[in-house]
Amino acid sequence: MPKTTTKKTVMKAKKVATSAKMSKLLLSKGRVSKDVIHKATKMTREQWLELQKGMEAKWPLPEYMKGEKGHMQFKSETFTIVTCWTKDTKIQYRPHAKAPGSKSHIRYEKYSKARTVGEALELNTYPADWCWDYERGFIRVLGGKIREEPLNISKCKESEISAVDRAIHTWYKRELSRKLGIPLAELAVNAGCSESLDDRASRLLAQRGAKEALEKAEKEGRMITDEEMLGTLRRWSFMKNPFRQNVMQKGQTWVYSDTLGLLRDRQGDLHLSPATRKYPQVAELFSRWLTDRLPVTAAKDFTFTSMNVNCNYAAAQHRDAGNFGSSFIAGFGDFTGGKLFYYPEDPGAPTPMEKGANAKSKKMSVDINKNLFMFNGNCAHYVEPFKGDRYSIVWFTLGCHAKMSAEDKDKLTRLGMPLPALDAKEYTVLCAPANQRKEGTEAQEKKRPTHLSYAKTGLKRKPMTPAAAKALAKTLGARRLKPEDKKSFYTTEHRRSKASTAFYRAGGKVKKGTKK
Repeated sequence: MPKTTTKKTVMKAKKVATSAKMSKLLLSKGRVSKDVIHKATKMTREQWLELQKGMEAKWPLPEYMKGEKGHMQFKSETFTIVTCWTKDTKIQYRPHAKAPGSKSHIRYEKYSKARTVGEALELNTYPADWCWDYERGFIRVLGGKIREEPLNISKCKESEISAVDRAIHTWYKRELSRKLGIPLAELAVNAGCSESLDDRASRLLAQRGAKEALEKAEKEGRMITDEEMLGTLRRWSFMKNPFRQNVMQKGQTWVYSDTLGLLRDRQGDLHLSPATRKYPQVAELFSRWLTDRLPVTAAKDFTFTSMNVNCNYAAAQHRDAGNFGSSFIAGFGDFTGGKLFYYPEDPGAPTPMEKGANAKSKKMSVDINKNLFMFNGNCAHYVEPFKGDRYSIVWFTLGCHAKMSAEDKDKLTRLGMPLPALDAKEYTVLCAPANQRKEGTEAQEKKRPTHLSYAKTGLKRKPMTPAAAKALAKTLGARRLKPEDKKSFYTTEHRRSKASTAFYRAGGKVKKGTKK
C-alpha cells in the first residue's frame, strides 16, 4: 500500500476517534470548551428563535408550577411524578427546546429523540434532567407503564430491577440525603424490613426528632408534650398493614398501622417489632408520653408491652383479640369528628358481637384528641368518620407477654415501658368483661368502673428541681437504646428455635418434649 494512502487512512481514523471523543464529552457530564460546543452546533440562534414561535402555548408548564419555571430545588410534585416512571413510560420531548450555544442544547438535540424513559437513559440523560425538563414543560407523558407509587426495591429481586429503576433510586437517595441532611450511608434500604427509600428517610427524621425531644424534656425536667408527639407522628412513615382486617371498613384492604414494642408475628414468633429496634427513640417517646401522665391517674400502676400507632383510618366496630387486661388510647392531630365509640357492657367473646354490641346496647363516645381514655379493648368499639389528619396510639399488653425473652424484656424496660409481672392479674383497675369474669367475682367486678377518662389538660405533674432533672437525664441517657440496623432481624431458623413459636403453633399448649 502506498505511503500516501496509509497516511490518509491513519489521519481519517484519528479524525473519527477525535470526533467520537468529542461527541462523548458533549453528551456526558462535565465542562467542554466553547470552541468544541461552537463546532458541534448546527443551528443558528435566529433559526432557533423561529422554531420557538407558538411553542409556549403548545407546551405549557405543569399546572402545579403556577406559571413559574423551576430550578434545581425541584418541587415535591415533580419527585412524586418522576419516581413513578419506568423504562416503558412513553414520553415526548418538545422539539428544539434549548437555545444553541451551550452544551445543554447539543445534549438535548440528541436525547429529545427518545420515546420512552428507557431510551432517554440510554441517550445519557439522568433523573435530574427529567425533573428539570418536566418542570419547564419540555416533557409530556403519553402513557406506557407508570407506577401508582415509587418502586420499593427492597421488595424486588435483582433481576426485576431495570437500569431506570436503579438510576431513579440512586438519584433520589442522594436528593433525600441532601434535602433532609441525612448521611447517605444511613439511607441504606434493607430487604428484611420492607421499607422503601421514602419510608427510611421519613423514619430517620422521626427517630432524630424523637431523640431531640426526649433529651430536651429531660434537660428541662418536664413531660413530653402533645406537640412533640404530633411532630414525630407527622414525620413517621406508616406502613400499609393488610393484616388488621378486623378494623377495616367494607372494601378496605389495608390500613396505616404499625406496632412498636412487643409483637407476635404471623408465624407465631414473639419479639420486638423491627421498627422498634431500628427507631428506638420513637418507641421511647410514645412510651414516655403515657408514663409521664400515669402517676396522676387511678391507673398509676398500668403496664404495657406494645403500642399500636395508627394514621388516618376510622376503625370499623371490632373487638381486640389477644389483649391482656385494659388499654389506654389517645389521639393527636388536627381533625374534626373521629370520636371513639365504646360499648362498656359488651360481655366480649364468645358472645357474637351483634348480640353484645348492637343498637339496643349501651354505648358511649369520647374525644380522644382531648382525653386520655382507659378501656377494655376486648369490648366492642369503633371510630366515627372524621376530617383532617388523625393519629392515635393504643397502649396495651399482649396476652402472651409471659413468653417474651429476657433480652426483649431488658430492651423494653430501657425504652421506659412498665412491664407486667409474670403472675400479674389481668384486671386490677377496670372490671373484666362479663365473659372473662371468674365465678363468684360478679359483685366485686361490678364495683369497678368500665372505663376511665382524663382530660389531657388536667394531666400535669409537679415540676422537678434542676438537680433532680439533671440526675434523671443522666440515668435515662445512660440506659438509652441505640438504633440497630440489620438486613433481617428474624430469620426462619431464629423463629423455629424459639420456644414462643412452638408454644403458639401448638395452639397455646406445650407439647410433650417441647422446652418451655
